[in-house]
Amino acid sequence: MFYIFFSICCSVIVSVLLKLAKRYQIDVYQAITWNYSAAILLTWIFFRPHLTHLQSAPVFTYLSLGILLPLLFIVIAVSIRLTGIVRTDVAERLSLFIPVLAAFFLFGEIFNWIKMTGIFIGVAAMICLIPWKSRLAVRRRSTNSWFYLLLIFVGMGVIDVLLKQIAKFTDVPFTTSLFIVFILAFAISIIGLLYMVYTKKMRFSWPHILIGWVLGTVNFGNILFNIKAHQALSSRPSTVFSTMNIGVIVAGALVGLLIFREKLSRLNVIGIMLAIIAIVIISFPEIFQYTGAFIF
Repeated sequence: MFYIFFSICCSVIVSVLLKLAKRYQIDVYQAITWNYSAAILLTWIFFRPHLTHLQSAPVFTYLSLGILLPLLFIVIAVSIRLTGIVRTDVAERLSLFIPVLAAFFLFGEIFNWIKMTGIFIGVAAMICLIPWKSRLAVRRRSTNSWFYLLLIFVGMGVIDVLLKQIAKFTDVPFTTSLFIVFILAFAISIIGLLYMVYTKKMRFSWPHILIGWVLGTVNFGNILFNIKAHQALSSRPSTVFSTMNIGVIVAGALVGLLIFREKLSRLNVIGIMLAIIAIVIISFPEIFQYTGAFIF
């Protein structure tokens, strides 16, 4: 369980670093770009990827992830600034319902009313998390901050589906695929960075390389401990899955409320509780099997 604990801590620390970005005038795009250089190095050190047998590798999936990962990272940073750590973390964790829907409608998995009930509860949780009467509008910030939560919900779900696809590609180890994806994400981010510096839309800052390395180390720690947790508890993947997601929601809520004094309405609190219930239903459908059969 120590691996799960450390993974949760790393996930929340990433959110905290993004939350502090504006306070300390950190350019999020530059930090995210250099974050991938750290991820590449650490993946090489810890997983020793073998760059062989790549002829039939899913190049389109790699490229899609290489584009989506930095883009969504930026969206998460904006969402944390506009809606807070609590709502953003819950939106991230509820994205697990997208792969479940994909399994039913795209990959031919047998329809399961228990999991669908969990999805409906998750959708209700997302609706409850929307800052309907946000004070952010009074401060002349974006009144469409809910849209970033929706982007995270859908985007993280799509990324999860793509990651599951490369995990199923057994010709290339998953860690090697991850290494390639990080290289593509870094290359694409660097191209964007060079373009913005060249067109004077951004001013290059050397300290951001170090900031990005710190962000990348913590972000990689989340991935590393997640993988270690699944290896250590290979017979109980649902336990790892649910504990990780619920742990991030609870820890993120505590940090957001106690340290950053984020304001939540009663409806938002209900949304958090519904999110936890939905994750439990999705993670342990066998617990509700008999009840589900009775109800439906």
